[in-house]
Amino acid sequence: MQISPISFIDEGVEACLNTLQNRVGVNALMIGTISWLGLKVGRRISAELEGWPDHGVPAPYTMQGGSYIKERPEYYTNTHIKQFASTDPELAGQDILDLVIPEAKKRGIKVIPEFMEPLFKYAGHGSAAAVLIPNMPQCMEIDLFGRIAGEPCTSNPDYRRWWHGIIEEHCRNYDIDGIMWCNERNSPLDRMMQGQAPGCFCPQCRKEAAERNIDVERTKLAFAPVYEFFQKVRAGETFVDGAFIEFLRVLLANPEVLVWEKFWLERSKDLDRELYGIVKWCNPALTFGLNVWNRNHFNPIRKAQWPWLEQTTYCDWVKPITYQHQAGEVFIREMNYFGGTLLRDFTREEFVPAMYALLGMNEAPANEVIAAGMDPDTYVFGQCADAVRGVQGKVPVYMGIGVDAPRILTEQAVCTPDTVYRSVHATFRAGGKGLVYSPNYAGMNLSNLDGGARALEELGYKPKN
Repeated sequence: MQISPISFIDEGVEACLNTLQNRVGVNALMIGTISWLGLKVGRRISAELEGWPDHGVPAPYTMQGGSYIKERPEYYTNTHIKQFASTDPELAGQDILDLVIPEAKKRGIKVIPEFMEPLFKYAGHGSAAAVLIPNMPQCMEIDLFGRIAGEPCTSNPDYRRWWHGIIEEHCRNYDIDGIMWCNERNSPLDRMMQGQAPGCFCPQCRKEAAERNIDVERTKLAFAPVYEFFQKVRAGETFVDGAFIEFLRVLLANPEVLVWEKFWLERSKDLDRELYGIVKWCNPALTFGLNVWNRNHFNPIRKAQWPWLEQTTYCDWVKPITYQHQAGEVFIREMNYFGGTLLRDFTREEFVPAMYALLGMNEAPANEVIAAGMDPDTYVFGQCADAVRGVQGKVPVYMGIGVDAPRILTEQAVCTPDTVYRSVHATFRAGGKGLVYSPNYAGMNLSNLDGGARALEELGYKPKN
């Protein structure tokens, strides 16, 4: 179960654990211990649309974000990023792991802190209004035009060493069972398709690129016409041979853009690898799991960039995100990026079936999938089977089953007990070794989790109450 610290305060540690174990069948907790995102450390972020769940405190949470464990300065001597403890009144002075671990261990429940990059100002994730960490702007990316961008650069030495310190601090000071890590960063190509300027061209990125014999100034010159193409196509400008051919033309004339895309991708993966290594250095018995973005199976470019077998070299298990009832809107949003750029000369009804075929999916038509959601017996089953094939037996697959993942549209499909019930069955039928209810217990309805509990009972993974 993915769970935020506030649930233990709202419901009481013992009562919350009893509910999760006895009613839901949970045997491991993925606790958000540091974040500025309500989806990770807050209450339900879609309450205005969906109301409050059938447990917890039905009221907004004064979440400011930060770290929900005690600060230990000795782990941050090699970075200027300090003073990031949460000041949320509801949890002031509390160390959530110290509170939860003893009671969890009494019940045989594993504890696995979970982290997601990016941490800040992530649209749709209930971001805190401000990030009050001194000096953080010094870690920000610099875009193609030399502007300070909206996210810290993961190659920035201080930011990267900060993450190193966070992981080491957790591994050395708590009786945990592992770490779950999620990397949800957009690549330069992603950003241009979404209308943003590419990056990062900060001094550290320029230095690392030069060490790889990449001509940074030539690369910036190459990005200019590609970025201009995306701006023109998004604005509705027409091209003699159509948008897709024009994209290939401008890309083939400027191959440095693909070199930079690969460079960015490898540095992003390097952070994942480094954190895996830190966990294993601190305690080889701890597991390191990858919480894998659903965009990686909704976007054919990202699917090519993040093969499952490669990821098994720096993890002990994978958790593909499949938030089935919510997924139709997420998929259509991804398709709109293509429909507004590379495939602008085609209607969604024309190109979405081809995308489904490319991605190995078989879901409702484009004009129905938001309201219908994605079917557990095709979507969850298919993505689990795809991951199981992809990892080739190297690591187990634990499916990320969406339970009341936040909706943003009234017409979006609603989670039901049957949705969860069928998702659990689909996971094990496809060869999954387990599942993680996601994204946050504080936003889930127990009535929907009951559907999963029923499936676990039928499969023999949960004793009947």
